[in-house]
Amino acid sequence: MPTRRRMLALAGGIGAIALARPAIVQAGSVPGLPATMVWSVYDVGSTGYVEASAIADALGRAYGTRVRLQPSGTSIGRILPVKQKRASHGWLANELYFAVEGLHEYAALDWGPQDFRTLLGRKNAFSVVATRESGITRPADLKGKRMAFVPANSSVNIKIEPILAFAGLTWSDVELVQFPSYGASLRALIEGRADCAGAAPAAAALRELEASPRGIAWVELDPANAEGWKAAQRAVPFVEPFRETIGAGLSAEKPAWVMGYRYPMITVPAETSADETYAVTKAIAESFDLYKDANPIMPRWSVAEAGTPPMDAAFHEGAIRYLRERGQWSAAHQAWQEGMLKRHGALQAAWRRFAPEARSRGLEGETLGKAWGERRAAALAALS
Repeated sequence: MPTRRRMLALAGGIGAIALARPAIVQAGSVPGLPATMVWSVYDVGSTGYVEASAIADALGRAYGTRVRLQPSGTSIGRILPVKQKRASHGWLANELYFAVEGLHEYAALDWGPQDFRTLLGRKNAFSVVATRESGITRPADLKGKRMAFVPANSSVNIKIEPILAFAGLTWSDVELVQFPSYGASLRALIEGRADCAGAAPAAAALRELEASPRGIAWVELDPANAEGWKAAQRAVPFVEPFRETIGAGLSAEKPAWVMGYRYPMITVPAETSADETYAVTKAIAESFDLYKDANPIMPRWSVAEAGTPPMDAAFHEGAIRYLRERGQWSAAHQAWQEGMLKRHGALQAAWRRFAPEARSRGLEGETLGKAWGERRAAALAALS
């Protein structure tokens, strides 16, 4: 994996090219493609920034479209510009799920469940990583083990829950050992202070664990275990089986079946024009050859992979129109879409009833979050 310095150099270089290079317009065009766009993205140096830069550069070369990247290191900082229409697209991670569900910082009277849609999203891998000496290899093995836990790291914690649910477990079935940061939680495994932690296989600290006497192991989730996956997807609907070959302890010869999710997801407000979202989806898909070699992860932006559910929010109708044209939008995909639209609608309706009541009662902060959590749970239970 590239070092942070190399990633910063690549991101800065690609970003400069995307904004400054004269367009090299290919024959043909995509009707309805905006001449300019603003994309709200993760910080400079993040993989999301590098990927957005590469695709922005490709759109400039292929179609003459100019893209300005607007980086932010916070969830609200990335989503607020999209909500306020100051950015046309957000390149988001699990903050999208929190926003459409009204969770964490979005359980607030000026937020609540947001109405967003996705166009495309790169497949990513996640699971619980463990020391080899712990003997943990399956979700059921986590019972009673020391789980490194970062209370404020909601993006990681939300993805551990379906892994526990896969084996019928909850947070109360593991021994939580708290740490102040994601990096500290992974170092705890190397230092023998925890047995396992939630992690993405590409995390640099895991190479040190792999080389240590403690060794490395991944919790694998059998793709043939239908009941396990049903339980996982009840906990969090955006996860799926994923065969990972890249990362610490993994290779083409030694893959692992882990949990797939999407990052980044190209996101727009639901009210965005279908013609525009169709054009943007088509342009990104059909300029693939111009960015697929930008770094080792970019081949996962192939529309055959990036244009399929599950996502953290439903697809936009314009994106679906393009995917149907390609012949890759199946009946199963449509069933997933309809289920997500019902979920979004139920939560938004519940919030419309809840918010005036919360205001009249003066609810705020944790008290509001707890009350909304109960109302949200009831709304989702009614869908079952």
